[in-house]
Amino acid sequence: MTDNVETRAPYADQRKNHIIGRLRSSGRIDALEVAESLGVTGETIRKDLISLERQGLLRRVHGGAVPVQSLAFEPSVETRTQFSSQKIRIAKAALNHLPDQGSVLIDAGSTTAKLVELFPGDRDLTVYTNAVPVAMSLLTRPRLTVFTLGGRLRNVTFAEVGDWAARALAEINVDVAFLGTNGISIERGLTTPDPAEAAVKRLMLGCAAKRVLLADHSKFGFVKGTKHGDLDDIDVLISDTGLDEDHYAQLRAAGIEVERA
Repeated sequence: MTDNVETRAPYADQRKNHIIGRLRSSGRIDALEVAESLGVTGETIRKDLISLERQGLLRRVHGGAVPVQSLAFEPSVETRTQFSSQKIRIAKAALNHLPDQGSVLIDAGSTTAKLVELFPGDRDLTVYTNAVPVAMSLLTRPRLTVFTLGGRLRNVTFAEVGDWAARALAEINVDVAFLGTNGISIERGLTTPDPAEAAVKRLMLGCAAKRVLLADHSKFGFVKGTKHGDLDDIDVLISDTGLDEDHYAQLRAAGIEVERA
């Protein structure tokens, strides 16, 4: 009796070709799903992913892998229109963390920009930001005192970076910082593509008594270049209801207060 070829487990090269093909078509793979579809163990796929990562063909993230090019790609603020409704809900939830008086720091980013659109003008606050568009928007609220950090202005995110921004952050102390990120990984923490912007984000963590991260569910499980913080650097993480239970449980286990708006 001859073996049915279709029931044989695929060879290593076949598995790896399958993995690369799915990455190209989907932009991400789930290791367990691939293992089930190929009829092999999760450990087998894990070893395949390690091998492919060493060849520079993908980057492993929690639960699977993403293409290498996705780690470096950084869309401009103007083109970050995906998940707009989720970002608005996150921004509304973030308003609950605004102090009645005192000072806040607002990071550059598409979700923090939504917060600025909703920012109240009924209280006296000092606002620091590294984003020129944020500062310009807040000038319509006369009771706010607005400062920018200074420094080189990036033409991708309109964020101020470099030594001037770093010197300003060394002297600033705020009640609450509203922060953004490009990727959140249990293993690698918070990441963003540009090293200069990562350096500023890292310094922001030390300026605030309370640190609130605004991030929609699409940021989870991804590593995006340069690390700018660990998960335990964050006091509150506000995401949306698309955040899956797995990631929610892992974040809670890391000691982070998580809100799903």
